[in-house]
Amino acid sequence: MLPIDIADLTDQVLTLTPRQGLGIPVALVGAVFLALGAQLQHRGVGKVEVRLGGKARGLSRHQLLALLTRPSWLIGTVLLTLAVVFQLFSLYLAPLIVVQPLGAVALVITALLNARVSGVKLDRLTVRAIALCVGGIAVFVGFAAVVARETPITDTQLVTILLILGVVLAMAGAAFALLRSRLKAIMYVVGAGILYGFVATLAKVVINRIVTGNFELLTVFCIIALLSATMLGAYFVQSAYTSGPPDLVIAGLTVIDPLVAVTIGIVVLGEASEAPVIAVIAFAVAGAVAIYGVFQLAKHHPQNQH
Repeated sequence: MLPIDIADLTDQVLTLTPRQGLGIPVALVGAVFLALGAQLQHRGVGKVEVRLGGKARGLSRHQLLALLTRPSWLIGTVLLTLAVVFQLFSLYLAPLIVVQPLGAVALVITALLNARVSGVKLDRLTVRAIALCVGGIAVFVGFAAVVARETPITDTQLVTILLILGVVLAMAGAAFALLRSRLKAIMYVVGAGILYGFVATLAKVVINRIVTGNFELLTVFCIIALLSATMLGAYFVQSAYTSGPPDLVIAGLTVIDPLVAVTIGIVVLGEASEAPVIAVIAFAVAGAVAIYGVFQLAKHHPQNQH
């Protein structure tokens, strides 16, 4: 018999209180906002490129400013902001295992919506890649929610997270500065997903410390790091739109982001220190499948065949 009892997963869903059950529709609404916001932002970036000309990798300052004049991009930004609010609220209402996998619904909605808007039919390889993304992340988060045990984050652990993020920011900045002309959409997507994984972890820490009144210098450093990662991640997302379809970008945000956040919890915070070997194997396999799906989506998506 497997150490991870499937009945345990079912019980967590079936025994939800009315308040926790509300987290499900809230998460789904957030996923819809995420999908619509990504589509509109992608459209806005495309119009700016057409108007200003050129297909340079990475948006210039002129292009970024021009986005502020595009109604579609601005509306998309508002919808993405609402998506974040709804997703955070859903996590406040319900257990992670119930609402976190629902974010992958945004990938499916975005893929279908983009196919309709662009008139590009999704082929078998693209559909398979999306299925790998959604299935892999669902299994990964499912196992994490069962075996992981949340513990208070110590100052030492928090400093470790900040140091790792500092290295990631430095590497991302250097890669962009040196390789900007050669960066493809998938590279921007992976970079944004990694950065937002740290953002999710730090946001949780900051909220907890503010609520508990533990606001000191280390918390200030967390806020600075959070804002830095958010801004660079947002830039990477907009740059990914210049050379990739919106569903590829959403794949990065709904697959790589939670994989990184949960991995931080496992490796740095020791939240799965008592997990059986089979759970560790499941983490590795499910995570690899989800990431493989993202790269396959980048490779086989009809809009990337050029």
